[in-house]
Amino acid sequence: MATTNGNKKLLDLKRWEMVSPSPGASTAGASAVKSQHFRQDALFIRTNTSAFLYSPFEDGWIDLPSPALAGTFGVAAATACGSFSVGTATAPASLTATGGSTTTIVTNQTLARDLRGFSVHILAGPNAGVTLEIQSNTIGANATITVAAQASAFSASTVYRLVTPVWYVLGAGTLASGAFKKYDFATNTWTTLAHDGLPASLATDGRLIATPSWVNGSYLAFGSGTATGGGASTLTQTGKTWAVNQWTNSQVRIVSGTGAGQIRSIASNTADTLTASAAWTTQPDATSVYQISGNDNFLYYTGNGSTSGVWRYSISANGWTVLTPSPIRGAPTSGMSGNWVYGVTATEWKDESNIQNGRYIYSFRGGSAVLERYDIAGNAWAAISYAPASQTFTTGTKYVYIDDFLYIQQDATGRWFRYDFLRNAMDGWGTMLYPNGTAIISDTAFASSYYDGATRIDYVYMLLNSSNIMLRQMVI
Repeated sequence: MATTNGNKKLLDLKRWEMVSPSPGASTAGASAVKSQHFRQDALFIRTNTSAFLYSPFEDGWIDLPSPALAGTFGVAAATACGSFSVGTATAPASLTATGGSTTTIVTNQTLARDLRGFSVHILAGPNAGVTLEIQSNTIGANATITVAAQASAFSASTVYRLVTPVWYVLGAGTLASGAFKKYDFATNTWTTLAHDGLPASLATDGRLIATPSWVNGSYLAFGSGTATGGGASTLTQTGKTWAVNQWTNSQVRIVSGTGAGQIRSIASNTADTLTASAAWTTQPDATSVYQISGNDNFLYYTGNGSTSGVWRYSISANGWTVLTPSPIRGAPTSGMSGNWVYGVTATEWKDESNIQNGRYIYSFRGGSAVLERYDIAGNAWAAISYAPASQTFTTGTKYVYIDDFLYIQQDATGRWFRYDFLRNAMDGWGTMLYPNGTAIISDTAFASSYYDGATRIDYVYMLLNSSNIMLRQMVI
């Protein structure tokens, strides 16, 4: 029998309920970030040497290997979760198989987990373009993945990526080798990444933000179609009416047809033509079906008191770039936020000719009620007017993004608010009556969702300030 959520506003009150407490109390700089995959595991980074995974399905915690982060853990530490894995490799955006059959892919990775239910995306070689659910896999070196039978046999020319979680963790204090790492779910490993290009030290609140194409267990496309032609680095669909350069820094993926499996960042666009940041390996043509989505290759960091700095990490290049937006913003401080907004349900946000979903990072400045928005395509900040802009969000504030709304716990008061992206309006969202501990700068709230066919029920989870107590509340 299908699940029915019969809760009604006004008739049913929102109620917080306790879930399993974390193995350790939240600390300054701690964060809890959920993956975008079907298991929805949340990584909780507590200190330089302490990390855990929380399973909403089992309501349980498991210890992870030590992150062994460099620097001084605390304010400005930040975490984000990507949706595609290349295991322990750094810099490449893909992996290459060592062999296979019509039902198996022999990887070049040492897998540590059973990945059934996750997926593998084929980028080149036999069966390019398909995303296949993993039915089983072996554990250990050159692990073999089993999938449903395909028309062609996978081989040593198969290029792929795992559709499994990767958490990126940036430490704080004076940055050095080991201050920026990734935790790879499939291989159960921590890998050091480059930190050059970031400030020499991080000591003021900040946020690390991913913009993945795989969201809530499937691909999320902001634009799509079938090309009418292509050039060395272009894709054209005659009849489109895109705003010029609205897709800059987004990503185009060839789903099927000529060039299937290819992915490119978008450097610019006209009304009907995308220009990729690098030449195609196989030039698209009138058979090429494509999707435009968030960019799996980029992470953004904002904060650290900088009015002009937005730093962007390229996963494939393993390097940081300072973006220096214009206009700049006010100096962010304690209690700031950073959320990529991709799921607003209003028609005008989904309008492919003037896209808004996926284009912006919204950020409350902290220490005030000021809200600003970073334009990923235009590399510019803008102040957002909303009403009533009367609540100050500072140390202890938590933020949770779900589709049309940003849910906000103010400081350590237990008071919750809901910002509506469509209406540019702030509403009260009840009060969590269980007392917080001392207010600390930490990012320890996230959302999980229950799915049953078309039914989706969302929950907001929160690990209290300076506490190991975690609660959740159904979104009514």
